[in-house]
Amino acid sequence: MSAPEAEQFHQTSRTRAVQSGVEEASTTINLGEFQEVDTLTLSEAALVINALVSKRRNDRKNVNETEMLSKTIDYLDAFSRFKKKENVEAVERLLSSHREFHKFERAQLAEEAKTLIPSLTEKISDEDLQELLDEVNKLMPN
Repeated sequence: MSAPEAEQFHQTSRTRAVQSGVEEASTTINLGEFQEVDTLTLSEAALVINALVSKRRNDRKNVNETEMLSKTIDYLDAFSRFKKKENVEAVERLLSSHREFHKFERAQLAEEAKTLIPSLTEKISDEDLQELLDEVNKLMPN
């Protein structure tokens, strides 16, 4: 009796194309073509998109409310930490005073923490970061 033939498997999906850039946000920030682009926090993005949609509705212009727009608004409403415009502006002023942070880091810091932004490790001490986060926390709704 001969040895059983090995099963042959056929590819069931397309191979993923290799990304052209080397973008990363780990201990170093390399955002490729977006390196110097201003970054919005989720709270800022929510304010901008909601204001634009409201203005278009008030002007009776075609808002073109696609499923993608609705899902984006739902996501921003669920995950943005700061809902009041005054608080969003205060957080931006507070974080902008820290010039040692990249724009991307400031935007992420408003919504996240140092453990999720490894590049902050060498830029700010835990004590200073805690103080900054305490100031930001004072602006959060109860």
